[in-house]
Amino acid sequence: MPISFRFRLIPFIACLLLASMGIALAQWQTHRAQEKENLATQMTERQHLPALVLNAQTPPGQLQAFRKLQVNGQFIREWPLYLDNRPLQGKAGLYVLSPFKLAGSNKYVLVARGWHPRDARDRMHVPDIPVASGPVVLEGMLREKLDRVMQLGQAEVVKPGSLLQNIDVDVLEKQTGWDFYPFVLEQTTLVNDGLSRDWPMPSAGADKHRAYAFQWYALALMAFLFFVVTGFRRGKN
Repeated sequence: MPISFRFRLIPFIACLLLASMGIALAQWQTHRAQEKENLATQMTERQHLPALVLNAQTPPGQLQAFRKLQVNGQFIREWPLYLDNRPLQGKAGLYVLSPFKLAGSNKYVLVARGWHPRDARDRMHVPDIPVASGPVVLEGMLREKLDRVMQLGQAEVVKPGSLLQNIDVDVLEKQTGWDFYPFVLEQTTLVNDGLSRDWPMPSAGADKHRAYAFQWYALALMAFLFFVVTGFRRGKN
């Protein structure tokens, strides 16, 4: 007895939509994996370069993401800032940031000084971290921006001591009137201030994205196979 295939429009449309969604999401996850792999390559190449001394004569073309920088100047001690919801190794915590004025210049850099654990008893309490009062020389990694978290509610006003969800350098520049470089410097120089500088790698997670892509491709294939197998069964019946 020959086996025939019975075509039905509605199951076909459902299969087409599900397979298309699976393929689209798989391609997006693959693209994200490629982006993170490219970041890893850039970081490896640029971290092997010597630290670039940042001053008024530094060519803008050399200020590339993940480049090691050296800055000479002093922190603006009256302007501590804190980024909330920044866990590290499974522990709740926050980032401590401060504006940094370059020596002999009117230019500023926003420095991410390090990570500090959250006060378990008072979520809104921010730590009083000691900061150098005079000129210092620091090294760090240039980041175009810090990783963002979901903004809960309206964005907070940026002011000294603010506990923020996210921070944009241009907003800080408007609030202070200071001339900032359009990036953040993740401090790597070790200082005895109680902060951790084990910064998360932005290139991490490529394998996770590829695993998600495989799952979405598998879903698209299963949708197609289900449509074909059920179609043949209906035709046989």
